[in-house]
Amino acid sequence: MHINIKKSELLSDNWYILKKITYELQKPDGAVETQIREVYDRGNGATILLYNKTQRTVVLTRQLRIPTYLNGNPSGMMIESCAGLLDQDNAEDCIRRETEEETGYRIENVQHLFKVYMSPGSVTETIDFFVGEYTQDMKTGEGGGLDHEQENIEVLELGFEAALKMIGGEIKDAKTIMLLQWAQINGLMG
Repeated sequence: MHINIKKSELLSDNWYILKKITYELQKPDGAVETQIREVYDRGNGATILLYNKTQRTVVLTRQLRIPTYLNGNPSGMMIESCAGLLDQDNAEDCIRRETEEETGYRIENVQHLFKVYMSPGSVTETIDFFVGEYTQDMKTGEGGGLDHEQENIEVLELGFEAALKMIGGEIKDAKTIMLLQWAQINGLMG
């Protein structure tokens, strides 16, 4: 298939960038058709599952996510793995920064697992997935996010098995489910 971008129109740059893309697509049979799609560019991100193998616990966060409220989540609150946008950092530096801001743990050693397009039909974002082991002596603060970012994050330390049982119930965030299942499949807790 061959793609030829014909036009890119800026629809919004209020929070992130929303564009209307007009392109020609040459299909395998040689036919060319024009298609139009809206594409949302919010930058790329990183996420991490913090785990303590000895205690068999994970650190997750809970925060308000207005889009989920608008789409049927009665409280709008989501339990998630720590995550953030790269903001000009590489993925490892980003996830270390976000971990300390959101959870209050300063971690040095992280393991990169994979990079994923989370919603490729309309969003350009890729997310780098990590795991990192934490101990109580790594705690430098309360976490909760930065005040000027209005995140209001609650830090949760949960038993690993309890977190797994929350998948599809209290945990409905795709990146968090992917990390918990990766940990289970790969025997992260032993």
